[in-house]
Amino acid sequence: MPTRRKVITAAAALAAGQAQAAASTNMKLGAFSVSLAVKDIQASKQFYETLGFTAFMGSAAQKWLILRNGDTVIGLFQGMFEKNIMTFNPGWDANAKKLGEFTDVRDLQRRLKAQGVKLATEADESTKGPASFMAVDPDGNQILFDQHV
Repeated sequence: MPTRRKVITAAAALAAGQAQAAASTNMKLGAFSVSLAVKDIQASKQFYETLGFTAFMGSAAQKWLILRNGDTVIGLFQGMFEKNIMTFNPGWDANAKKLGEFTDVRDLQRRLKAQGVKLATEADESTKGPASFMAVDPDGNQILFDQHV
């Protein structure tokens, strides 16, 4: 039979977990995609087209394309960054259309910093509109929060 202390500790841990889950669900991150660092934009485009992806934004001449297959979105970027990046676009839906309601990138940044997340880059919090910041997860994966509206 658990002791009173263990029950109280378990209840406190559950309450803290629920509070953290509630805080994270209030963060509207927007559209999600994976941004791939590619060596040859044309070769990558052709490869992903064989998987059923079609380009819907970008310019191969400018060395970037956004492709979609159903609800799955990937970005191809040649020479823009070294590693693949998980990307959230606050303010956009999966079709790159402006959302009526979303959490501003600067608010996301403040919340994450308050929770102790170390940021690799930061958005200027004195601005409005488009801005971005980047975090790195414990395994070194880069996560870009890139607001275009």
